[in-house]
Amino acid sequence: MSAISQGTGYRGMVEGLDFSLVRNDLLFHLQRRIGLIPATGLGIGRRAVFYSMLCWLPLVIWAWSTGRMLPGGPDEPMLGHFGIHVRCLVAIPLMIVGEALVQTLVPLCLTQFVRTGIVDPSLVPGFREVIQAGSRLRDRFYPWVVIGGLVIAWTAIVLASPNPDEIAWTGERSARTFGAWWLLLVVRPVFSVLLLAWVWRLCLAAVVLGRLARLPLQLVPTHPDRVGGLGFLARMPAAFAPFTLAVSAVVAASWAHLVAYHDTPVPSLYIQMGLLVVVLILLVAMPLLCFTPLLMLMKKQAMLDYGVLLAEHGRKVQGRWLEGNDGLDDDEMLNAPELGATADTQTIYESVTKIRVVIVNKYVLFAIALPAALPMLLLVAGQYPIKATLLKLLTVLL
Repeated sequence: MSAISQGTGYRGMVEGLDFSLVRNDLLFHLQRRIGLIPATGLGIGRRAVFYSMLCWLPLVIWAWSTGRMLPGGPDEPMLGHFGIHVRCLVAIPLMIVGEALVQTLVPLCLTQFVRTGIVDPSLVPGFREVIQAGSRLRDRFYPWVVIGGLVIAWTAIVLASPNPDEIAWTGERSARTFGAWWLLLVVRPVFSVLLLAWVWRLCLAAVVLGRLARLPLQLVPTHPDRVGGLGFLARMPAAFAPFTLAVSAVVAASWAHLVAYHDTPVPSLYIQMGLLVVVLILLVAMPLLCFTPLLMLMKKQAMLDYGVLLAEHGRKVQGRWLEGNDGLDDDEMLNAPELGATADTQTIYESVTKIRVVIVNKYVLFAIALPAALPMLLLVAGQYPIKATLLKLLTVLL
C-alpha cells in the first residue's frame, strides 16, 4: 500500500521531518535574541524594513545634508550610484523575503519523497537520519565562523583600498567621510552576510539531497515525469528566485552606473552578463544535479530490465498469433492489463528510453534564468529609446 493511501500512517512517517534551511541556525538565533524574529514566525516584514532602512537612510540623510544627493555638485551624486540604492532597497529585502519561500517549498519537496512512496516505510528511518543530520549541520557554529571571517577579511581589504568610483559621491577618494564609512562598514557587510548565507543554504540543500540520493530510493522508470517520480523537485529552484534576482539586480545596477556616468558601452558587458547568468543557473541547479548519477544508473538498469521483459512479451505474441501456439492463450503475460497490446509495450519502452538523467528541464531553467536575466535585460533595453523602439515595433506589426 502506498504512503498516499495510508492516511494516518503517512502522517506518522513524515512527523518530525520539518527540515528548514532558514530556522535555528546561528543567524536566526542572533536575530531572535535582539527581537527581529518573533517567538513564532520569521519576522520577514520587520527584518526587511529594518535592514533596508538601517543601510539606506543614514546614507541618504548624510548625502542630502551635505549636498551630495542630487546632481549639480562637482562630484557624482549619490542618486546616480544605482548599485547602492538597489542593494539597500531591493536586494537586501529580497534575500529576506526569500526565506519565506524557502521555508514553504523545501519542506514540501522533502515530504513528497515519503508521500509518493519513493521513500517506502522501510527507508523512513534512513530518510529521517539524513534530515536530522542536515539539521545538525545547519545548526553548527563553524559555517558562520567561515562566513564571518570572509566578510571581515573582505571588509578590511576594501576599507584599506576602496574602489574610488564606489565612494566618489562622498567627495573623497579614500574612506574618510561618514558616507564612505557607513557604506563600507555597514551596507556592504550586511549585504555580504545575507549573500553568503544564501550560498551556504544552497550548499546545505545540495548536501541533504546528495545524501538522499545515496539511499535505495524506489524510483519508477516509467513515471510520466521522465525522472523516475522525482519531478516534484523541479519546484525547489523557485525558492531561490529572490536570491538570484537580488544578486543580478545589484550587479546590473552597478553596470548601469558605468553606462550612465562613465560611457561604458552596453555591448561590452554582454560577456559578463552571460557569465553571471550561467553561474547563477549552475549555483541554483547544483542541489538537483546530485540525483544525476542515480538517474543514470536507473536508466541503464531499466533499459536492460524492460528490454528483457518486452522481448519475452514479443516472443509470446509471435508464438500466439504467428506460430499458432494454443498453449499461450491463457498466458499471464499476454493477458496482463499492465502490459496490454504490443503498441502499449512499445509505449512503455519508449518512456524508458526517454528518461532524463537530470531533473533540470527547460521549465526549471526558465524559472532560474528569468530572475537572473531580468535585470540584465532591463539594462540592455535601457540603451534603446522607448519611443523609437515602439515605433519600430508598430512598423513591423502594421
